[in-house]
Amino acid sequence: MVYNIPKLPQRNENSNKGSFGKILNVSGSEYMTGAACLSSVAALKTGAGYVELASHENVLKAASVFAPEIVLAPVNKIPEAIKNSTVLLIGCGLSTTEEACELFKKTISLAEKLPTVIDADGLNILAKDKIKLPENVILTPHPKEASRLLNCSLDHVLINMEDSAKEITKKYNCITVLKSHKTIVCSQYGTVYYNTTGNSALAKAGSGDVLAGMIAGFLAQHMNLFDAAVLGVYLHGLAGDLAKNDLTAYGVLASDTIRYIPNAIKYLLTKEI
Repeated sequence: MVYNIPKLPQRNENSNKGSFGKILNVSGSEYMTGAACLSSVAALKTGAGYVELASHENVLKAASVFAPEIVLAPVNKIPEAIKNSTVLLIGCGLSTTEEACELFKKTISLAEKLPTVIDADGLNILAKDKIKLPENVILTPHPKEASRLLNCSLDHVLINMEDSAKEITKKYNCITVLKSHKTIVCSQYGTVYYNTTGNSALAKAGSGDVLAGMIAGFLAQHMNLFDAAVLGVYLHGLAGDLAKNDLTAYGVLASDTIRYIPNAIKYLLTKEI
C-alpha cells in the first residue's frame, strides 16, 4: 500500500510555546548523557514548544551546556511534570540498571492516555518485564531490540522485517517503527509504511535518539501517532540525505543530522505549496 507523507502540522501566528506542546523526556543515565541531549534538541528542532528533561544530575549538567533551551528537572519531579505534559518520551540512554527499571515502570504507570514514545533501553526493559503500556504508544526498535521484544532470534527479524513489525504491533498494541535501511512503520489497523529516505550516514550512535525526539516533537503538535511516526521517519532520513550531500556518509554525526532537520522541513514545505 502506498502511504503519502503526512503534511507538516500547521503553525498559527497567534500562538505561544504551549500551543506546540510540552514533551517530558525521561532519558539518560550517569554514564550516558548524549542520548538525552540529542533526543531533546531533535524534538525542539521539529517544532515542539517545550521539552523538559528529567534525568540524572550528570545528564542535566551536560544538557545545560549542550542546549540551554532544554528545561531541566530531577527525576523526583516526574509525577508533577507529567501532569502538564502533552507527550512522554522515555528510554534514550536510560540504562537497564535496577534503578532505571523502577524509574521506567513508575513513569509508564503515570502516562495512562498520554501519547508515549519508547526507545532504546526503554524497549530493553519492556522486553524483560510484563508492563502495562499506555493506550497511545509508539515503539521504535532496531532489529536487535525487536528480537528481544519478540523473544526470537535476530536472524528471524532480519529475514521477516514486515512480519516482525506486525508481531510487535499485535503483541504490544502499539505503532511500531522498525528501524533499518528501509524503516517500516506499522499500525494496529494493518497500515504499513516503507520509508524511502536515508542512507548509511545514519548508521551511527545517536541516530535513533534523534529519530525518537523528532517523532515526539510531531506528537506534541497534535499529530496522530501513525502520521507523527511516518513524518518523523521520513524527515529523519531526508535530513541524513542532505547532511550526506555536504559531509559524506563517513562524516555525518547524529548532531549533524539535527542541524539538517530545518533543511529537510524546508524541502518538504516547498513540496506542499
